[in-house]
Amino acid sequence: MLLNYLIIFFISMVPIVELRGAIPVAVGMGMQGWQLFWAYVVCVVGNILPVPLIYFFARKVLIWGKDKKYIGKFFTWCYNKGEKGGEKLKKKAGKGLFIALMLFVGIPLPGTGAWTGTLAASFLDIGFKKSSIAVMCGVLIAGVIMGTASLLVSMGAGGIFSCLAPK
Repeated sequence: MLLNYLIIFFISMVPIVELRGAIPVAVGMGMQGWQLFWAYVVCVVGNILPVPLIYFFARKVLIWGKDKKYIGKFFTWCYNKGEKGGEKLKKKAGKGLFIALMLFVGIPLPGTGAWTGTLAASFLDIGFKKSSIAVMCGVLIAGVIMGTASLLVSMGAGGIFSCLAPK
């Protein structure tokens, strides 16, 4: 069981996949009840853990790598994505930047999440404490949405497949 928790912990730390991929994996592993609750906690911690590193260093690393031969294109793409995401968020949010950042991270769509939200917050120079709290709230929301959706799909698929099984 510890191995399963380690697997979902590390999956939730991976950019783009994050908690949005780790929770369905946990449900797919058959975690239910308290196991699923602890899986949720492990995924949230794994998804939040990189936030300080992203906030304080990602922008600097991306700027450094933009002109490098092999990694330049990818770093430029990441830098531009963070900058565009931050500006788009700022335009839409106005004074409600905290709520906008929280919802940006919390609504599980491709290209959103703790990594992109934290990077956007660093581009917008939102304070570390404020952005970390918004990102954490967003991760909690995304976890609940993904957990609920994963369970519904799992139960629905189980119901469908049990009907198709030979008797």
